[in-house]
Amino acid sequence: MSTEHVGKILQLFISIKDTDGQTKTIEQDEITLDQQGVIDDKFYAKDPMRSILISSLDSYTLAKANNLDMPFGSLGENILMDFNPYSFDVGDQLKVGEVLLEITQNCTLCKGLSKVGTKAPKVLKHHRGIFAKTVTSGNVKTADKVYI
Repeated sequence: MSTEHVGKILQLFISIKDTDGQTKTIEQDEITLDQQGVIDDKFYAKDPMRSILISSLDSYTLAKANNLDMPFGSLGENILMDFNPYSFDVGDQLKVGEVLLEITQNCTLCKGLSKVGTKAPKVLKHHRGIFAKTVTSGNVKTADKVYI
């Protein structure tokens, strides 16, 4: 498999349920992924085809251009990168840190996105992110390089 360096990881996140049952996004310096998803994330082992959400800095740039103030992590992403992979096809692969990921589907919008702003679902309809599954387990760290 030939690889091409295309970008780097900007931030990493896990989502957890707090004591009130509310979802809370927590920034991490490193996350561990296996075939069930992101370890310690609330979606771990729920649906391996939808357990890892990758978003691009471009999503936040688009939101800002439409007067949506969204801190990183607002999209529910586990991995935020400076490269936009949204045009990738199902089955395409990314090497991130020690991990090999395979694109499984485009991310659908969820009702939680409207909490960020009422126009967020419309603005980010095709620009929220992509889901991936883990092919090769390992760790991903902030500033790791991304290869296709």
